[in-house]
Formats: sequence, C-alpha cells, structure tokens
Amino acid sequence: MAITDWPEDERPRERLLKQGAASLSDAELLAIFLRVGVAGKSAVDLAREMANHFGDLARLFDASQQEFCSIPGLGPAKYAQLQAVLEMARRAMQEKMRASDALNSPAAVKDYLRLTLGRKGYEVFAVLFLDAQNRPIVIEELFRGTLTQTSVYPREVVKRSLHHNAASVILAHNHPSGTSEPSNADQILTQALKNALALIDTRVLDHFIVGGDTVLSFAERGLI
Repeated sequence: MAITDWPEDERPRERLLKQGAASLSDAELLAIFLRVGVAGKSAVDLAREMANHFGDLARLFDASQQEFCSIPGLGPAKYAQLQAVLEMARRAMQEKMRASDALNSPAAVKDYLRLTLGRKGYEVFAVLFLDAQNRPIVIEELFRGTLTQTSVYPREVVKRSLHHNAASVILAHNHPSGTSEPSNADQILTQALKNALALIDTRVLDHFIVGGDTVLSFAERGLI
C-alpha cells in the first residue's frame, strides 16, 4: 500500500508537521528523506530496510557510497543528497559553536565533535583554537591514524597555535573502538601538550574523547 493510501494521521510527513520530528522513528524520518519508494516498496519499507541494514543512523551516515548504493533503490543521487544534509548539519553546529563561549558552552562543542568524529573508522586528533575570550577561531584536524592509534606531535600543535595566535585550545580525538575512556597514553599525551603549549602561554582548557555517541571531558573528570 502506498503511503498516500494510509490514514492521514499515520503518514510520517503529516505526523511530523503535527507532532514534531522527535515523535517519528528513525525509519519514518528516513522515509521523509527518501520521499518515494521503489516498485513493490513504499518509502517506509525502503527506509526500514536501510535501518535494518546499517543498524543505526550513525553507521548509515558514515557509509561509503558503495555500501549505501548496494541497497536496491538507493543510488548516487540519494547518496549525494544525504551528504549535503550532513554537511549542512556540521556547518550549522560549527556556526553555533563559533558563536558561543566554548568554555561555558561545552555542549555545543560536544555535539559538533560527536557528529564529526563519532563514527570514524580511524583515529583523528583535532584541535579547537580559541581567542582570549574563549571564542573559537578554527578547528583543525591535525593528525590521522590507524584503527587503534595515531601519532601526535606537540611541535606541530604549537606551530598551529602560534599561527592562529590562540590564547587557549581544546584538544579532541576519537576512539574507533567506541569507548570514550581515556587510556594512560591519552593522559600522558595531554600532559605533554599542556607543557609544550605553556611555553608559548597557551592554555589547554579541555581534552575530549569521542567514542561513538559518548563524549568524555578531561576537565569534567578532573584530569586537566
């Protein structure tokens, strides 16, 4: 049965307009994104197939074009459309983060890091450079690694901090394993970066570890 033949109060788009997007399931939200299904499948049927295949939205969002298009009914056009939506979300979060005091609005920083680093299959080390009022100047991905580790060079972090004339920084990296618990190596690295940046009078305000949907703050743990 086509969605247009459903009772109006059961159609995803109509429910979203009346009750808000939060009232819909992942499959229903995907159905609105898809707009139409394929022969023999409604948009909701196809969306449920996508949800079952990927397991969760985060894995869907990180899928390669090849994996995304392996589902019948999904092609390069839909993949490009999804990537455009995700990039707009990233930019909106980045704008929100830049417009706030990063020290007093850690939730905005966490949301941005969760979206950008949360499901990568390799380690990424990024630095958010801040001005004297704790306003973000720019966030840069400085190092990439393998599935389990990356090499971070304090000298390069110092150079980029001087380049941006940063008064302070927030460090961030992800754990592809999905756990956000800091390792002993993470704590040693954080201290090494604090010591190196202190030589140029730049403070390390926090170090976030992103593990899937969880973001751990060193400052909140008393580790900074």
